[in-house]
Amino acid sequence: MGRVDVHHHFYPDVYTKAIQQANGDPSGWTIPPWTLTADRELCASLNISKAILSATAPGPDIERDPHRAATLARQINEAGAAIAASDPTHYAFFASVPTLLAPDLALAEIAYALDTLHARGVILMTRYGSDAHYLGHADFIPIWTELDRRHAVVFIHPTHPVDTTHVNPHLPGPMFDYPHETGRTAMDLLTSGRMPSIRNCKVILSHAGGTLPYIFMRAAGMLPYTPFTTGSSTAELLKEARRFYFDTAISCNEFTLGLLMRFAEEGHVLFGTDFPNAPREGIEFFEGEWGKFVGGDEALRRGVEWENAVGVFGEGVVEGGKGGEL
Repeated sequence: MGRVDVHHHFYPDVYTKAIQQANGDPSGWTIPPWTLTADRELCASLNISKAILSATAPGPDIERDPHRAATLARQINEAGAAIAASDPTHYAFFASVPTLLAPDLALAEIAYALDTLHARGVILMTRYGSDAHYLGHADFIPIWTELDRRHAVVFIHPTHPVDTTHVNPHLPGPMFDYPHETGRTAMDLLTSGRMPSIRNCKVILSHAGGTLPYIFMRAAGMLPYTPFTTGSSTAELLKEARRFYFDTAISCNEFTLGLLMRFAEEGHVLFGTDFPNAPREGIEFFEGEWGKFVGGDEALRRGVEWENAVGVFGEGVVEGGKGGEL
């Protein structure tokens, strides 16, 4: 069985044009060239048998008007659905949604994408709005309620913070800041009390959970003993944090994976590449690091590369075809 890549982006022409017309990605990252032919070549070279396509940050909200963003989300989703329908053995997709601050539009697209287009889950950005609504915000309860009702897979991808100032010209936001945005939204889900209310969702954090595994105990070890307490104990917060799933995209190295494998629940680490936003040479570097980390542990390799994905999506989705409906 080949690998299942849960962190695998695509750029329909309509999305590329929208970013270009908005003067580029606010994070400072450049738009990588993407074609389906190049995508297939990458998959073949890395033994990826199934790629779950997603439109990366900034997502449909590159269109500031919510209705225009909803139109763009629909176009992205129909493009993803067309690829998946033409080759269900090798492709599936996560649905894009317009801003969660327009819940009626977001809920309508979630319903259409899951029910009609057979998306395998949704991709959400780490925050929405100019005042940084992270994903635990009370305004998003209706979205999470619906996703939980549907037992949805939710792929959380970082986007630029409100302050887009770069550390220096060598470090645009995705290079170093994105992982902390993932950590921030994960902690918001945990400390807002949202996680216990979405037990039917399988929530995947990008890039090995960003800063969450590394910094989590700093907050969870202090919080119960401060005026800021949520009422949950350190152990209770840790139990909820370990419910997340984590992908390995551009995170395969002995230091990051060494901690992640201790932090994550068994079966909760999934393979990812971040193609095409990660340069091919970078993907190959981390591929080599993954091989060194795994060594001869074939059970670990099988789990991360495809068995754990079966637990998230089901055998029908992983092995091809429509499988079970969401």
